[in-house]
Amino acid sequence: MLRSFFISLSGSRSLRAFAERSSFGQQLSARFVAGTQVEDALRVAQSLNLTNLSVSVDNLGENVTNAEEARASAQLYHRLLEEIAARRLNANVSLKLTHMGLDVDESLAYELVSRLVAQAAALTPKSFVRVDMEGSPYTQRTLDFVHKLHGRPEHRGCVGTVIQSYLRRSRADVEQLLADGIRIRLCKGAYKEAKEIAFQAKSEVDASYVELMKILMKSGIYHGLATHDERIIEEAKAFAIKENIARDAFEFQMLHGIRRDLQQSLVHEGWRMRVYVPFGTEWYPYFMRRLAERPANALFIAKNLFRN
Repeated sequence: MLRSFFISLSGSRSLRAFAERSSFGQQLSARFVAGTQVEDALRVAQSLNLTNLSVSVDNLGENVTNAEEARASAQLYHRLLEEIAARRLNANVSLKLTHMGLDVDESLAYELVSRLVAQAAALTPKSFVRVDMEGSPYTQRTLDFVHKLHGRPEHRGCVGTVIQSYLRRSRADVEQLLADGIRIRLCKGAYKEAKEIAFQAKSEVDASYVELMKILMKSGIYHGLATHDERIIEEAKAFAIKENIARDAFEFQMLHGIRRDLQQSLVHEGWRMRVYVPFGTEWYPYFMRRLAERPANALFIAKNLFRN
């Protein structure tokens, strides 16, 4: 019930306008969002690197309405890649295709993202662009986009995508991505989807996650396991040991501000750990989807909001 409640709030325009403009709303989001500016994200990334955590930086935003907005979004990512390289940060970037103008002009979006991937591939060492997954209306379009990008020889290994375990189609999607050697971030999913296309019960979503996780771990391709679920993390660790999968052959991924104790514990045990660091003014939908994924976060925030 709470999950549906927070997903529904994520689409409220009036609440979003209030939250993103108010000091109270910005205080509310501070746990999960690095700040509103590029420099905020770079500062947080550097701080995390100092504790042996790698980073994926995401400028929050989606569904731009014109080509100028799409180009501005892409330009910010060019700056991010430049600064990450100049500061020698252990970081890459994540982006949404609707933030690059997918719904405005698909050919423009492809051009913009292709240039970003080309920039990442030209850096020394090479960097990486993760194309995030959005709601189910965008699933096939996103996958087609990534297959096309990765199909260019100069882009290979420098672009990947996300698979959501709650979608019933994900097993087939994983197999196609692996056939092309494409890196995957596996997560559970944070959008409201109909039962015909997505598992509704947590037990089913978890079972799908574990099944896909084991396929990815044995693929020989470097993937990210995005989860805060300790039971699943323990199962991944046990599977890696049983199958003689090296600890540097994949990475765990978690969100900025969630389970920092667990992040450090994994690093201390010798596992790779990447933190997803979002920034920007358009943080409200992201924040609500994080609460939907883990409603216990709402209680955590309530307890800590008014502490000094």
